Amino acid sequence: MRSRLPLGEKLRDELGAPRRGRRLGSSPRSRVWRAELAGTPVVVKQLVDAPEADERYAREVAALRLAGRVDPRVVPTLLGTDARERVLVLEYVEHRPPREEWIVDYAGALARLHAATSGAADDGDGSDGDGDGSDGSDGSDGLGVLAAWSGPAQADVGSFLTLAQALGVAVPPAVRGELDDLVDRTSQARGRALLHGDPCPGNDMHTDDGVRFIDFEQAALGDGIVELAYLRVGFPTCWCVTAPAHPLLEAAEATYRDAWRRATGTDVQGDLTDACAGWLLRGDALVQRAERGATDHLARIPHQDWEWGTVTARQRLVHRLGVVGRMTAQEGRLPALGHLAPAMREAMLTRWPTLQPPPARRT
Repeated sequence: MRSRLPLGEKLRDELGAPRRGRRLGSSPRSRVWRAELAGTPVVVKQLVDAPEADERYAREVAALRLAGRVDPRVVPTLLGTDARERVLVLEYVEHRPPREEWIVDYAGALARLHAATSGAADDGDGSDGDGDGSDGSDGSDGLGVLAAWSGPAQADVGSFLTLAQALGVAVPPAVRGELDDLVDRTSQARGRALLHGDPCPGNDMHTDDGVRFIDFEQAALGDGIVELAYLRVGFPTCWCVTAPAHPLLEAAEATYRDAWRRATGTDVQGDLTDACAGWLLRGDALVQRAERGATDHLARIPHQDWEWGTVTARQRLVHRLGVVGRMTAQEGRLPALGHLAPAMREAMLTRWPTLQPPPARRT
């Protein structure tokens, strides 16, 4: 489908007149085109008028500039911006089908993305060359645009325990204190890793030169462990849930830790069990973005199941309960939750015996 590209005079002067513009599929929050500028293929992205559109645009530009300093590259090159029209022009990268062990490549690139801000405050200006603050920031490195990542809240704890009771599962007396402490720990985390915010299959481009991430509208700063946890808990903010074989999962996590250590000279911060348990508590991680923030989705589980992407909400939750149950049993952390999570999983499988595990392979 062809349509007029939203390139104003500023970008045309900088990059040239576009040719062969073709509209691509995208989320409802943006319009995306493939085009040519001076004979070079590019991607043009415009964020549409919607709540928080300016903030999402500023986050994406800031994250791309910060991540653009990583070598080897983990994002497409940002070629130009127009904050007035909320337009970005990006290098076009050719996506190829991911290999069978794709999460290993993904994990290494994710670690290097997270490490992009390990020394960002005194590491240069991170600009794309225009230096005029036209992205909506002040022309600095962009860290001020990115908010701190927020984890589960006390309301999530209450909803989770109410669900346990609705499933007929006895709640150990100590579990409320454990989960309250978990919320406190995650809320006090002060990591400065560059988090993608939605690192889903589809937002990773697998190329001959490695993995590059796109779509940074939800970028934030925090502990990278909360996104490393995506591999175990089944990509909680994503339509595409997978449950890779354990040896492949271990290889991917080891690759992440090695890549982080090489990039920063330090070990990974945060606790993976805490991170996975945090995603388990969040009912909003059972629905797509447009449905988050207004409904207690855990309260729907006893009465309703719904599809999103490759699995249903109950399948997502059963998978996460199994992951957290195994991790707490093996590591001795969160022992009360270690009793509750397997009991809730068993209750769900008894009530709904046809629930299947997520696919092991990427769809």
